[in-house]
Amino acid sequence: MTDLIDPTTLHQAAGAPGSSTRNQRLLLLAGVAVVLWGALQLFASILLPFVLSAGIAYFLDPLVSRLTRQGVRRAIASLALLVFLLAFVLMFALLLYPLILAQVGILAARVPSYASQLQHWAEQLLAHVQDQLGADIVDAKLRSLVSDQAGAMVSFLISAVTSILGSGFALFNVLSLLVVTPVVSFYLLRDWPGVVSRLDQWLPRRYEDVVRLQAREVDRILAAWVRGQAICCLLLALFYAITLSAVGLDLGLIVGLSAGLLSFIPYVGTITGAVTSIGLALAQFPDWHGVARVAVVFVIGQTLEGYVIYPRFLGDRVELHAVWVIFALFAGGAAFGFLGVLLAVPTAATIGVLARFWLRRYMQSPLYLDPPDPETARAGPPASVT
Repeated sequence: MTDLIDPTTLHQAAGAPGSSTRNQRLLLLAGVAVVLWGALQLFASILLPFVLSAGIAYFLDPLVSRLTRQGVRRAIASLALLVFLLAFVLMFALLLYPLILAQVGILAARVPSYASQLQHWAEQLLAHVQDQLGADIVDAKLRSLVSDQAGAMVSFLISAVTSILGSGFALFNVLSLLVVTPVVSFYLLRDWPGVVSRLDQWLPRRYEDVVRLQAREVDRILAAWVRGQAICCLLLALFYAITLSAVGLDLGLIVGLSAGLLSFIPYVGTITGAVTSIGLALAQFPDWHGVARVAVVFVIGQTLEGYVIYPRFLGDRVELHAVWVIFALFAGGAAFGFLGVLLAVPTAATIGVLARFWLRRYMQSPLYLDPPDPETARAGPPASVT
């Protein structure tokens, strides 16, 4: 009977399981991606404490592992570090919350004066333009419209900023963030090695070495970015808050903290802080000396950021381009709100590592390396059949 079996049939039968397995892998990856996307869409409103907990556990895991190697039980080390972190955050909030509320009150009280000053500057600018171009181009109605809209725009922007700040601090009073986040962080931090080991056991045996290598690369880039960026933002926030308050800017504390904390978005924190501070300085100081002092603060801050802070804490370990980070943050925010912003950088780091891996595979493949056939190249393209 075996003599009657076609060898081609045996080859196809032997290749069928491999083809089926490949299709199953593709379907499995597509299914996992669809399930994750659907879960994010469905549970986005309740996932914030859990994502924050995972970030805290990831951030503190090296310290807990170091204490564990020194003989401290992992549960005790996890609880101690979380208590220390919670105490630091509460102390920071209790110390700064009254000051920030006071500055928000000052900002709200000065909205009418800022609006009137902007109206006056707009009227002067339009009067100068009218003198240069003539009354036919800039008439009285246009001048009145621009000055009125300038004041309304300032009032709207400052009231919006005040509302955002108030809602942002009210967010910290939500029960889920105060109770659920520390509890989930403790369990994740305590069980972190077991979680990683369990995920490692689920890897397909055929590709486990490749997956582990790419996972280590993602971890290296993500750890460098998250921990380094957190330190950089904290240092810049302290620098801008202290120096802007020292040069006499009334709202220097709140503007400096905002500029430093927004520095995790490349260039956005510095540009936003500089424009806001200089605008407030123009409204506050009667001469240009105060404005110049504020500008010098941001020049020094940008120099420290570019030549001292970022090279020391980030360096060349972070293979995330600034444009890619900005796009990921805005895309995540557009898709899932604040939750998407938290998930944007890990997703961007993972996509970057996988893209570089597949690019290396492509550049080592026959699709890239095979040269064209010389005979075919000399013969030219085939003649068209008419």
